[in-house]
Amino acid sequence: MRVWLVPIAALLVAAWALFVLEGARAGLTIEERLVGDTPVTVYFSEAGGPPVIVAHGFAGSRQMMQGYSLVLAQAGYTVHAFDFEGHGMHPTPMGGDVNAIEGTTQRLVDQTRAMIDDVAGDLPVALLGHSMATDVLVRAAQDDPRVGPLVLLSAFSLAIDAGHPAHLLLITGAWEPGLTDFALEAARMVDASAREGETVRDGDVARRAVLAPYAEHVAILQSRAGRAEALDWLNGYYDRAGAATVPVAGWALIALLFAVTVLARPVASFLPDRAAPEVPLRWQRFALVAVVPAIGAPLLAAPLDTRVLPVLVADYLALHLAIYGALQLGLLYWVGGRVSRPSVLAVFILIIWALGAFGLALDRYGANFVPTGDRFVIIAALALGAVPFMLADARAAFGAPLWQRVVLRLTLLVSLGIAVALDFEGLFFLIMIAPVILLFFLTFGVMGRAFAARSGPATSGLALGLVLAWALGVSFPLFSA
Repeated sequence: MRVWLVPIAALLVAAWALFVLEGARAGLTIEERLVGDTPVTVYFSEAGGPPVIVAHGFAGSRQMMQGYSLVLAQAGYTVHAFDFEGHGMHPTPMGGDVNAIEGTTQRLVDQTRAMIDDVAGDLPVALLGHSMATDVLVRAAQDDPRVGPLVLLSAFSLAIDAGHPAHLLLITGAWEPGLTDFALEAARMVDASAREGETVRDGDVARRAVLAPYAEHVAILQSRAGRAEALDWLNGYYDRAGAATVPVAGWALIALLFAVTVLARPVASFLPDRAAPEVPLRWQRFALVAVVPAIGAPLLAAPLDTRVLPVLVADYLALHLAIYGALQLGLLYWVGGRVSRPSVLAVFILIIWALGAFGLALDRYGANFVPTGDRFVIIAALALGAVPFMLADARAAFGAPLWQRVVLRLTLLVSLGIAVALDFEGLFFLIMIAPVILLFFLTFGVMGRAFAARSGPATSGLALGLVLAWALGVSFPLFSA
């Protein structure tokens, strides 16, 4: 009986999480449409509510902004959340010079103005955006009388001045020290004595800078305080009394994904037990297997031209992982840690669980996880590197104590850090990989460990190599120079 306590508890947690997450959607009409080739999700509960355009940050998607979109829609606003070029389900890559306002930024500004053209009507259009989108929205609203209030999350736009935007709320995570200072300075452009949480005015200009407690650059997207502030700001501008419950959607999403991760073990328990005994590597051999690929991969990859795929640094990453995995597999073979044959059935079930149960839950409630057609080519290319890397990682970690598993993950991050140091300008965006890798091993890695215990490390290595390629392939923005 005790064996089933954990899966029963996980099922109860999942049920609670689904109740919260689906409750946030209750009573809303949610429609998918296109503005040109821009994918848009429209949320509304009643006809005629003021229009709000919601834009995500770099490497984000419409789904990542649901916390704000759903609350505003429940309060009677008509919310139009869209994917920027190169992001989410948008089929067109980003383009232009990422370092010039006249380049990539201008393209995204033009895309946002097309959204404003589409939704503009009798009422001014409100704009809400996060991170990268804050600069885009501020520039898109310049000299446009159809635009009303702006709500900027984690803002950094240098286009903000004392008079523009006229109605501006800046919400910053309490754990974003540089950006909190920026938000307060934007408020002090209107009133030099402005303080956090104080609304200041000068004629027709109104500003407010507030902190979202216990939040950083990503958690701010689910901050209950931040969402309540956004709703209050729009209500004040439109003179509305729209009210909505602000659910604990962030915690519910974490709980759901945690439950799916935990339930991988009872799913794996139905497979035949054909795993070899867990024999960890002796520390001398482990050090060789962990350190040599971490140093060798960036040094061997550095002189090679990897500008092939229309995704920022994905082609380099595929090469880096392929070299890393090949070196590690070779060293494992040399020290006697050979990789056994995988179980086809177990590989299939693990992929279905990871991409189906986990992936679809993430896609519905948290972030885009379904690729567009062009991304399948990118996923296939990434798999050429991700599969050998994960095969080697799974074998090296098989039966290893916790400290060795931690070291294996850290040496990968160190290896990517060396690559960035060797070519900072070309590989700067590899820095984004660190949180993706950490989340991958905290979720999919735990699933793979459960399957490896039943079917051997080659099973989890092969399956998770394909899953890693998928996760990376849907995360990185498409880019075409």
